[in-house]
Amino acid sequence: MFERLGKRRFAALFRGQLQRQAAQINLVSVMALFGQNSSELEQSMRMLKYSILSIFAALLSVCACAETKVAESADEISPLLIGQFVPQVTVKTEFGGDIELMALIEKRPTVIIFYRGGWCPYCSRQMAGLVEVEQRILDLGYQILAISPDSPARLTAQRSSQDFEIIHLSDMSLAATVGFGLAYYVDDEMVETIRGQLGAEVVTLEDESKVVLPVPAAYIIDTTGLVKFAYVNPNFQQRINPNLLYQAARLSR
Repeated sequence: MFERLGKRRFAALFRGQLQRQAAQINLVSVMALFGQNSSELEQSMRMLKYSILSIFAALLSVCACAETKVAESADEISPLLIGQFVPQVTVKTEFGGDIELMALIEKRPTVIIFYRGGWCPYCSRQMAGLVEVEQRILDLGYQILAISPDSPARLTAQRSSQDFEIIHLSDMSLAATVGFGLAYYVDDEMVETIRGQLGAEVVTLEDESKVVLPVPAAYIIDTTGLVKFAYVNPNFQQRINPNLLYQAARLSR
């Protein structure tokens, strides 16, 4: 399992956790150096114990995230939650190149939008609505990643001048969709509808014939991969309000 998560992921995990706890650990060392009394030393040691336990708790969170699967329906998914860490997965750029999702996230705080595909009218409206708040979110120091099962070729064809600086990524392998716990099997009737009426390019897991889609979701992630905010709704017709997403990004800094 540790090999599956990868050295980069654990390095990012430990770096972020140690940075957040460094102040407390340094305080313990300084107080001990200057001869604090037994009561103060005991309190400082509790702080140190809490710091160490926090790191182990984060590790357990990462391990729990590795145990993901495809749900039988949208209502049965087990999505990544606040306080957990993103999985080590590879996605494709619009140009077809492979890139590790964490390699992008490590660069700056990230807003991630999971959507079903450019063929979905609800997704198209959601992406258009992001234009209202995109620049304000970028001004906070975030990048915005939009992930769907669409192929790189489809992403390129669907790109609109309204997309501005949103980075579109292809999850044709469904690695990110499954890793975030958003994947579910689509029933045959719905598959026929989205293929026939909407011309959707649907994907399946390797060695399986059943079509899989992501439940639409929005995440705010820090540079260590920690989930700071999550919005997941099994009802694909309901999407997060753009202004709510902006406020969540502002408060998650």
